[in-house]
Amino acid sequence: MKNKLLYFLFISSLLCSTLQAKNDLYEKIDLFGEVLENIKKEYVDEVDQTKMMDSAINGVLQSLDPYSAYMSPELFKEMQTDTRGEFGGLGIEIGMESGVIKVISPIDDTPAARAGIKAGDYIVKIGDEQVQGKSLIEAVKLMRGPVGTSIDLTVMRKNIKKPLEFKIVRQIIEVQSVSSRAVGKDKNLGYIRLKSFNENSDKQFLKSVKNLEKKFNVKGYVLDLRNNPGGLLTQAINITDFFLDDGEIVSTKGRKISETRKFFARRGDATKGKPIIVLINNGSASASEIFAGALKDHKRAIIVGENSFGKGSVQSIIPLGNGGGMRLTISKYYLPSGKSISEVGVTPDILVEEEGDNFQINSDKDNQLNYAIKLFNS
Repeated sequence: MKNKLLYFLFISSLLCSTLQAKNDLYEKIDLFGEVLENIKKEYVDEVDQTKMMDSAINGVLQSLDPYSAYMSPELFKEMQTDTRGEFGGLGIEIGMESGVIKVISPIDDTPAARAGIKAGDYIVKIGDEQVQGKSLIEAVKLMRGPVGTSIDLTVMRKNIKKPLEFKIVRQIIEVQSVSSRAVGKDKNLGYIRLKSFNENSDKQFLKSVKNLEKKFNVKGYVLDLRNNPGGLLTQAINITDFFLDDGEIVSTKGRKISETRKFFARRGDATKGKPIIVLINNGSASASEIFAGALKDHKRAIIVGENSFGKGSVQSIIPLGNGGGMRLTISKYYLPSGKSISEVGVTPDILVEEEGDNFQINSDKDNQLNYAIKLFNS
């Protein structure tokens, strides 16, 4: 009898809490309707209620994380249209932070990188338009345009009080994801720069390793993932697998069973266990962080540079009934150690910050690369 009473009380408590949660939700919906009605009646200017509702929907999504967003039917259709050959870009990967557009990374050999845009810059104006309050997708739309036309970007940069202005000419962005060369005094180190994880990155990467091994007496590798904004998860797994004989590479966890998976290395190390240094910075994001984090956790590489960006989530585009769409985070990445990358990133084993105003990746002024080369010879 006592057990039955306890069970009844438990069920009653559960039902009460569920009903209370529903009542709280309905009260909030009523409150939202009241706010809209007061805006309609009392606000100083006449308001386009359709646009206001779009902003409200987008606000709900952006309150979840910086990568979820709403697209109106017009914007969704435009984003779905293949504009190759007509529209150009600037060559930057962007994200949201506290309602402001933040540069995740400029891509090598693109207009933005050549103009001097840096990872961590905050874009405050695009042309004459203030960015504050705009969605990520709206900002992308503003930056797109016909090839050969220019756009002015105004950015705020850490440790610089005045805003910086850049005039950038749009181009078709074609990224050759892998480049390589021999470095070091005796040309006995393989330097491989991985700019993104696209469809053919793993093949290009393995080809670079084979060419370096064939032409030089390579004793170790410097793998450069600085300003690499990420790309395809499958490519990150394949390239990480080159350096591991076994063990977990990455796992994803979501609410759906289909989004909860683990990925493991297959037997065989393409470099036969040669020492590796991985270079990262604030512009290394997503797939780059999976690669660097997995090699760090397996103690397969020394990570040098600056803390990575901290984008450890997967987004899906979901069409909506009105013809619009939403970009929604559906799962998160976890390193072999079980740690999440989200908002934390990968911490380097050795912190080496950029030095000097003339710093340029993969040049004589690249103090981070120079440090990595010296580390092999120490």
